Amino acid sequence: MKRAIFPGSFDPFTVGHESVVKRALSFFDEIIIGIGYNSEKKGFFSVENRIKIIEKVFESDSRVFIKKYNKLTVDFCKDENVKFILRGLRTAVDFEYERAIAQMNKFLDEGIETVFLLTEAEHTPVSSTVLREILRYGGDVSKFIPECVDIKKYM
Repeated sequence: MKRAIFPGSFDPFTVGHESVVKRALSFFDEIIIGIGYNSEKKGFFSVENRIKIIEKVFESDSRVFIKKYNKLTVDFCKDENVKFILRGLRTAVDFEYERAIAQMNKFLDEGIETVFLLTEAEHTPVSSTVLREILRYGGDVSKFIPECVDIKKYM
């Protein structure tokens, strides 16, 4: 069985994230969406609400699991017996950043491979960071959040 971990803060979970997971399910049997703690970021949504949002999005797909973790992603992979890390790429800047992390992960554990999926063109400008700013000022982000989610309910 091929399983992958899709790590991130998912604050909030966007249509771009949803698209990456759905597309990756065509070549992975299961995907664990790992909500990691990032010391560089201050959370907007609570981890519990991020989990509820993602559970809502994938409630009818038994191949998707949501877990939180507070350790290196490669250690989380070991704990879950997963050999693949899934990452979405929006831009060339994302690629440079993600490539460096993937290479470091490879140094930490040679058995872990990172798989990159390009974001669909219409999702390229969708960034959790930008969406948090829009939300802070009362803006509407509904077209950038999966349709089944009423984001205001989780604020």
